[in-house]
Order: sequence, then C-alpha cells, then structure tokens
Amino acid sequence: MRVMGIDPGLTRCGIGVVEGRPGAPGTMVAVTVVRTDPEAPLAERLLALDDGLRALLELHQPEAVAVERVFSQHNVSSVIGTAQASGIALLAAARRGLPTATYTPSEVKNAVCGNGTADKRQITSMVTRILRLKEAPKPADAADALAIAVCHLWRGGVKARIESARIESAHRAASQSAAAAAAARGRR
Repeated sequence: MRVMGIDPGLTRCGIGVVEGRPGAPGTMVAVTVVRTDPEAPLAERLLALDDGLRALLELHQPEAVAVERVFSQHNVSSVIGTAQASGIALLAAARRGLPTATYTPSEVKNAVCGNGTADKRQITSMVTRILRLKEAPKPADAADALAIAVCHLWRGGVKARIESARIESAHRAASQSAAAAAAARGRR
C-alpha cells in the first residue's frame, strides 16, 4: 500500500510518501515540503498549497492519505492556519476519491516511537530507522509527514480491516434476520 502522510501547515506543509504493509518497515518513496509565502494573501497561500498537494498526489499516486489532526495550542492564529491547511489536504485527497484518515500527534508518536509524548528528535530518529534511511529527513515537517504515513500504514490498514469486518458482520446479521423473518412468515 502507498500512503501519503501530510503534516499540515500553512507556511510549511510536510509531505511524506511511504510504501509497505502493516508490520513491515516500509520504504520511503518521497519526502518534501510545500511552502507558501507568509506575506502573501491567505487565499493565494491556500491556492498554492492546493496546487502543490494536487501535483504531488498526481505524481505519487497514493492509495490513501493520512493527515495529522489539528490539536489545540495556545497560539490561536497558528491553529487556524494549520486547520486551513488540513482542510485543503483532505479536500485534495477527496477530489481524487482517496480514502483519508486523521491521527492525533500522540497517536503518530505512539505508533512510531512507542511513546505518545516523544519529541521531534525521537520521531526523526525512529522514522530514519524504520524506513532505513541513510540520513534523517529534514526539516522536521518532512520527518513528521513520514511518521504520519508510517502510522497509517501500520494502523490504518488494521482499522480498515476491522471496519470492513464490522460492516460485513452487520450485513450478515441483517441477512440472517431477514431470512428468519421470511421463514417465520412461511410457517404461518
């Protein structure tokens, strides 16, 4: 499975593409950062981010997109920009009909480091090891994006299988219930 991980940001949006399967280390396909000019009008920045994400989705053809979920910070303007970038990322994936998932920072840290409170240095170190990279990805936004992709690769596939099994079980139960009701009507 090929997953594009996105660490949303309005000035720097980290993008990491990983290929692999649950339980395996995975391979880095690409890592980059889409940048926008902080001095540009907001609408232009959002458009530039959308253009960059759409181009990368076309280039790398992921099967799923995972985005870090926006979390509350003390700096409200930073949260708003991150939320706007997250919305653009989810919209770009939806336009292509790709399944999307969001993960909290602690979910990503726990999946990659085994510790939901790991710091940026630990995340970068673990991503470098997990993907068997010769050097650490830079900047931190890029390493975070790869961590998000790895998180989805390892956890998203399992979540999707559990959800699929739940839906299949519900359909089976509904079919059995309908068959039992039809049989009961036939005995009358």
